[in-house]
Amino acid sequence: MAKQRHPAFTCQECGAVYNRWKGKCEACGGWNTIVEETGPAATRPSRAKGRIFPLEGLQGETKEAPRTPSGIAELDRVTGGGFVHGSIILLGGDPGIGKSTLLMQASAALAMRGERVAYISGEEAVAQVRLRAERLGLGQAPVELASETNVEDIIATLSQGRPPALAIIDSIQTMWTETVESAPGTVTQVRGSAQALIRFAKTTGTAVILVGHVTKDGQIAGPRVVEHMVDAVVSFEGDTGHHFRIMRAVKNRFGPTDEIGVFEMSDQGLREVPNPSELFLAGRDMATAGTAVFAGMEGTRPLLVEIQALVAPSSLGTPRRAVVGWDQSRLSMVLAVLEAHGGLKLGMHDVYLNVAGGLRITEPAADLAAAAALVSSLSGNPLPPDTVYFGEMGLSGAIRPVAQEQARLKEAAKLGFSSAVSPQPRLDKAKGSKSERLPLATSAIGHITDLVAGIAARRRKAS
Repeated sequence: MAKQRHPAFTCQECGAVYNRWKGKCEACGGWNTIVEETGPAATRPSRAKGRIFPLEGLQGETKEAPRTPSGIAELDRVTGGGFVHGSIILLGGDPGIGKSTLLMQASAALAMRGERVAYISGEEAVAQVRLRAERLGLGQAPVELASETNVEDIIATLSQGRPPALAIIDSIQTMWTETVESAPGTVTQVRGSAQALIRFAKTTGTAVILVGHVTKDGQIAGPRVVEHMVDAVVSFEGDTGHHFRIMRAVKNRFGPTDEIGVFEMSDQGLREVPNPSELFLAGRDMATAGTAVFAGMEGTRPLLVEIQALVAPSSLGTPRRAVVGWDQSRLSMVLAVLEAHGGLKLGMHDVYLNVAGGLRITEPAADLAAAAALVSSLSGNPLPPDTVYFGEMGLSGAIRPVAQEQARLKEAAKLGFSSAVSPQPRLDKAKGSKSERLPLATSAIGHITDLVAGIAARRRKAS
């Protein structure tokens, strides 16, 4: 006997389900986002007894997951070495950031090596996809194109002949399945379409990339359950005012989640940037106060970026605090530590902080570089142009050690820097690394007062 189907009210922003309509979603706070949806009735009766399956131990033979390299080194770095057979990747990014361009380049690279690649577009016609390929100089690549939104038709078509090595669905919000009685783009349809495509990928070994729309705050739109269903979630970030694009893995079951890929938008599409530090530091003004070079880490890749600060007297009752490319709360903490333990008076100044190049930094090791740029801007004294900064700042003003110090220093030395301001090494590490030679001269500081005193002494020496 079929179970009686009850109406469900689902939020189209976060996927929260309610048993009645509400004007405001209690989960995400969105207004007028709850829509009535119905799913398929459960007609299969429950089994009285379950099936017994064998249990295995931790010891046993393990094999590396088979992969198909995309031919784009930066994309392979983020995915962990290529596309795993039968994996599902959810790719999100702002409109116009270059998602379709990157996927077209990856599709053409695979197809030129003899792999079967299918590009299914639910938003553009085949002629529009061809025009993009011609602009990129990839019109001769044997990529199979289609403009379709029905999931059952897509799976039936791709199942004919040799299974594709890669199938791109652009985008998952435009797909719909006949098993769900709901309009395309709703949470129920997105979830049902993703389930069908995941089942197809696991049974055929085809790597599937689902392109997802993003919300105003940069999160992938649709139910969060889709992110848990897929094997990898990759975000394509970047500022439209800059040429750089950053690919970052938010989730990856077959590789690291802290690696990034750097691309540069050009007339011929997206170009790989093998040495992003050199490009992020290009054109910096070394004689201007308020700039510091931060030696950071993104996964296993050391990255040098310029942090710019501007501290100016404010005529407002509440001074402004603006930051681009860094955490707003982290800036507030650094300012509070500089006032409480550094002896600086910043309460009547506007503070602006910017990470040059459009990169967003989330590493706490940038505290020391941001503090150095702020002190330099307030005092009007430029920092040494051949010095890098890194270190985490505590609320007491102490500078804490950070990981992978050697990799940061080696990258700085490779780019021509001669000194670094870093935290004091831990006692156990200092005892065991006496014979280890650092690639450049380091000035170890243990408290924020040492940084302020060093910049002040440099100013007195210059005057």
